[in-house]
Amino acid sequence: MLEILNVSFGYSSTEVISNISFTANKGNYIAIVGESGCGKSTLLEIIYGLLSIEKGSVYWNRKKLLGPDFRLIPGEPFMKYLPQDFDLMPYITVEENVGKNISSLAPNKKKRINELLKVVDMSEFLKTKVKNLSGGQKQRVAIAKVLAKEPEVLLLDEPFSHIDNFRKNKLRRSLFKYLKSKQILCIVATHDTTDALSFADEIIVLRNGKLIAKGIPEVLYNHPKSAYIASFFNEINTVPLFEIEENTTSKKKTLLYPNQLKTTSKKGIKATIISSYFKGEYYLIEAKLKKTIVFFEHFKKLEINQQVFLKVVEPN
Repeated sequence: MLEILNVSFGYSSTEVISNISFTANKGNYIAIVGESGCGKSTLLEIIYGLLSIEKGSVYWNRKKLLGPDFRLIPGEPFMKYLPQDFDLMPYITVEENVGKNISSLAPNKKKRINELLKVVDMSEFLKTKVKNLSGGQKQRVAIAKVLAKEPEVLLLDEPFSHIDNFRKNKLRRSLFKYLKSKQILCIVATHDTTDALSFADEIIVLRNGKLIAKGIPEVLYNHPKSAYIASFFNEINTVPLFEIEENTTSKKKTLLYPNQLKTTSKKGIKATIISSYFKGEYYLIEAKLKKTIVFFEHFKKLEINQQVFLKVVEPN
C-alpha cells in the first residue's frame, strides 16, 4: 500500500503542494486531475523521490521512503516514473530502447519486448529507429519502456497527450487491463476526462496545490461539490435557482450538466437559442434563460432565436 501523509512542498517559501494525504493499493488506478500549475506533476515527483519534502511522509508497505537526500540516484527502484519528456534514445531501434530496461540475462527477453510492444500497439515498429517515429509513437514506446522494469508502482504524467484519438481508446483499454493483470499500482496526472472517468478506481482533484476532492468516478461526476470539480468531466451550467424553479427568488446557484437539461413540450423553463454545436451523436445547444447562458444536449440542430421550454433531469 502507498500512503501519502500530510505532504507539503514548495520550491520557494510558497507551497506548491499543501497538506495532501491519500492511500492507494496494488492494482489501483488513481487519476489526479486539476488545472495546469495545480501541483499534479510535483506530486508525482515527490512520490517517486525526485524532490525532498520537509513536511509529511511517503510510505510503501509501511516503510518510509526517504527521498533524494538519502539516495545516490534519486527515485525508488520499485517505481517507474514517465514524465512528459519521453527519455528515449533516438538513434537506436524501438526494440533496443525497450530492451535497455530488461536484463540481458533475463529468459525470453525478446518475448517480453514483443509482449510490451503489443500492449502499446507498436509491434510493427520493432526495428524502427526512434528518431523516425511521430510524437505519439514515441510516447507509446516510452510507456513500454517503463513497463519493462516491471515496477510495483507506475507514475504517468499526461501519458496519452501526443496520441491520436482513434488510437487512444484502444491503448487505454490495453494498458490498464495489463496493469490490473500484473497488480501494478498506477497513478496518472491527466487532463483527459476519459482517463479519469472510464478507467480510474479513484479520482483526486487538486486546486492551488490542495486536495479538494477524492472519490470514485461515479460519485464525483454525479455529485460534484463545485463547478471547478464538475468542469473536468463535462461542460457545466451554474444556474441561479430563481431561473429554473417556480415560486422562488433565491439567487443560490445549482450545478447542471448539459444532459440534465431536456426540452419539454409542456411549459417549463423558457430558453432562447443562441447557437448549436454538432457533437456527433447530439448537438450541444447554447441558450439564454432570463439572464443566464446555459448549454444542453439535443438530438437535432435548433434555430437561432428559437424559443424552447426546458426541464431539469436529476442525476442518479
